[in-house]
Amino acid sequence: MRISVTQSFKALALLAAAGILPAAAQQAAPPAAPPGPQFLLSSPGYADGADIPVKYSCSATPAAVSPALQWSNIPKGAASLTLIFHDPDAHPAKGMSDVTHWIVWNIPATATQLPENVPAGPKMDDGAIQGKNVRGVNGYQGPCPPPGKPHHYTFELYVLDNTLDLGADASRADVMKAMDGHIIGKAVYVGFFHR
Repeated sequence: MRISVTQSFKALALLAAAGILPAAAQQAAPPAAPPGPQFLLSSPGYADGADIPVKYSCSATPAAVSPALQWSNIPKGAASLTLIFHDPDAHPAKGMSDVTHWIVWNIPATATQLPENVPAGPKMDDGAIQGKNVRGVNGYQGPCPPPGKPHHYTFELYVLDNTLDLGADASRADVMKAMDGHIIGKAVYVGFFHR
């Protein structure tokens, strides 16, 4: 026996009216919400993927300054941000760790930038904390690869749903462990430097 398309629709309508059509067939799934705008990190000092100017490096005279950083489209639910600036091409003592040039946590979620030349010191005016860099200083350390091929230096800005209960003597490993399970967004910005 052949059933026409019209008969099929009538049968479905009767089943729906009788209340015996499965609920999934009675209701169409709502469309998925469109993703929000991408969380972005940028710097007016140099373009993403470009060479890092000397003034931000260890070759600067008298000393390196940190570049200005800006970000936008912070995800909802943000409580704080954590910034890690590191050289993934360097592995001291042939180990797994790379070189930490700057780490800042508990940046207020309301902030949208860090100015150029952030002063060294554990506590910043907005309550953020600067951890120790590769030289053991609470602040920024400019790129300083050995002479030869360029190294790529990476800013990673994490959005967290909490603040970190860590003192200024915490290591990068301590910070990363405390962030685990609380990351709701991440933006990356890369520059190259060689001597």
